[in-house]
Amino acid sequence: MKKLSFLMILLVAAVVMQAQIATNIYWVKFTDKANSPYSIDNPEEFLSQRALDRRARLGIAIDEYDIPVNPQYLQAVADCGAQLLNPSKWLNGVSVYAESQSVINAINALEFVETVRNCPNFPEAQRDKEIWLENEMKATRTPVVSKGYYGGAETQVYQLNINQLHDMGYDGTGVVIAVLDGGFVGTDVHPAFDNMRAEGRLLGVKDFVYGSTSVYSQSSHGTSCLSTMAAYDPNNMVGTAPKASYYLFHTEDGNGENIVEEYNWVSGAELADSLGVDLCTTSLGYIDFDMPQWDHPIEHFDGHTAPMTIGAEIAVSRGMICTNSAGNEYDGYCTLGIPADAEHVITVGAVDDQGERADFSSVGPTYDGRIKPDVMAMGEGTYVASGNPSGWYGPYYNGNGTSFSNPVLAGAVACLRQARPDASVQQICDALRASGNNVTTPNNKVGYGIPDFVLALEILDIEEVTVENEIFSVFPNPAKGNVKVTVKEGINMININVYDVTGRELVNTNNINVLESTLNNLNSGVYTVNMVSDSGSQTVKLVVTK
Repeated sequence: MKKLSFLMILLVAAVVMQAQIATNIYWVKFTDKANSPYSIDNPEEFLSQRALDRRARLGIAIDEYDIPVNPQYLQAVADCGAQLLNPSKWLNGVSVYAESQSVINAINALEFVETVRNCPNFPEAQRDKEIWLENEMKATRTPVVSKGYYGGAETQVYQLNINQLHDMGYDGTGVVIAVLDGGFVGTDVHPAFDNMRAEGRLLGVKDFVYGSTSVYSQSSHGTSCLSTMAAYDPNNMVGTAPKASYYLFHTEDGNGENIVEEYNWVSGAELADSLGVDLCTTSLGYIDFDMPQWDHPIEHFDGHTAPMTIGAEIAVSRGMICTNSAGNEYDGYCTLGIPADAEHVITVGAVDDQGERADFSSVGPTYDGRIKPDVMAMGEGTYVASGNPSGWYGPYYNGNGTSFSNPVLAGAVACLRQARPDASVQQICDALRASGNNVTTPNNKVGYGIPDFVLALEILDIEEVTVENEIFSVFPNPAKGNVKVTVKEGINMININVYDVTGRELVNTNNINVLESTLNNLNSGVYTVNMVSDSGSQTVKLVVTK
């Protein structure tokens, strides 16, 4: 009961009881977690059984990051006269509201407080953000009229080949997704989400900005993003993960651009982790803030500096897949938004319905020279649900932005997670990159390209052969070319056959040179290589990505 009560309090209650003036918000960082009543030996006190099961399945140990912030430290800060907002165990601190400098002085005097950081607002950056959101959610064309199952979303679904995974029964069932955004106006009434609500797949909501019990206010940005995954309105709109389950967290403050929003997000990701969420997706990004002293210079885009990036990397290390939009800042040198620079976050850029990069889609590299974005999905003319089904746009419209390409991709990743629940986060990320249509020439405009999710599934299915049973090996696998075949010493090969996915024989030979030449000239796809020898036979699945 202690475990259940702890998680329910986190989910349905907020520490802050009302909206506060952002100029009086501070971030308090603690020095340690000493003398905590929590222990890694009793993780059921702060992690749900689903979270523990995910850790066990993926071989991830409980560590100090999982220990909640020391409640004695929180109480001491509150006793100084501050109002507690959102604690973060990963960053070991808490955001607070304080009206006077004397309160801040008292907090600074506490021996376990490392730093206190003011997070005020200034209107200029907020106006820029409002313009960005308006452009992103502006209808670009007459909504698509389609009688097909996916309705207007057909192109964005087919572009990833995720429809074929749906046909195999992988539609997100049993997978839990957390969506962290700036508001979900209309999600509680839109027909696109009727099925999700009726089947109990909307698991919970939380507001990390105002502490209210609803997230259905301030913005419909989250509604439109959610629809690209969760919509189930056959012949009008069906998303990429129509049968997944969802948590909706409000972390972005539409009334300001404040660095505290990064801390809100980390607190939201921590809650997602503790609830056992499989995938955390966010169509937010931060570069400049209302107060310029908190702006992120290019040096911050190194994968381990910004608060949200640090939190995202920790989230992935817990076994959650994290996807994030690249940003809409056009070309340049590293026009990404935090946390798109994170090494293990799947950063998603935008293409149009023809697969061509949208000119607004942000580019890399990161400050430390890594390729970003990782992959691409449809973000120009993307079919999404509106926040007001009876409004001028109608229930659906076409919008632009990596905000939309990201969840289109995230829903597809959820289906991949359903298909292969034991695959590590790294294996899934690697499969996405290896299945991209630009895998041979990855770059900082489109990354590895548009993934083919059927191919990604095949890549995850490659099984390692134990040494004692091995007759021959094919390397590398997946292969881009230069395939080498090695026959185990002492094995007398009789012949080798190569087949494509339809079972068509491509070659039958006993000559290694002929075999390697054939393999090096294969198009992208999945092939079966079978060798017969005087001591038995062996079959290897080869994935070619060109």
